[in-house]
Amino acid sequence: MTPKAVSFHVAQSQILDLMRNDPWRMTALASVRAFGLKDWAIGAGFVRAAVWDALSNYPTATPIEDIDVVYFDRKLASEHHEKRIERRLSKLFPAPWSVKNQARMHRRNNNLPYHDTSDALGHWLETPTCVAVRLDANDDLRLIAPHGIDDLVRLRIRPTPAARRRMPVYRQRLRRKNWRKNWPALSVHMI
Repeated sequence: MTPKAVSFHVAQSQILDLMRNDPWRMTALASVRAFGLKDWAIGAGFVRAAVWDALSNYPTATPIEDIDVVYFDRKLASEHHEKRIERRLSKLFPAPWSVKNQARMHRRNNNLPYHDTSDALGHWLETPTCVAVRLDANDDLRLIAPHGIDDLVRLRIRPTPAARRRMPVYRQRLRRKNWRKNWPALSVHMI
């Protein structure tokens, strides 16, 4: 994959190939699929790090803090339910799971209620973080990218519209994550 992807569809298929060719990521996706969550995906560093590693020609994967599982289910919108899923996932596939039902996350972020998982992803802070992948019942992968993948494949970090309303939080997150330590070619933008 090159930072100057020819088109959205070419870059999208390359990202999905990265996922498909990574046994660890495919096992994680299959593990989550087994729970039958509504409107689910795995996003953030799970996708972002794989793409940035490939673009940086890294021979081994950069470790990620956690596996961010998102789903949308208004009927089971409790942190207790999320923690139960995390525990069950850890037994099935030992990993640092972070499960969040996006039907309740609008309250934490002081937003209007989200409509679905894609809408919720669009409210995350950095454009290359707002990308997730789902494995369907037919073993097909689907990419969810409410702000597109251009910034992701161009090694560019920019604030989403939601982050522009919360710039101190965006800046603090950039400092804490310090992604340029692992991927020095990244460009970071404030607006």
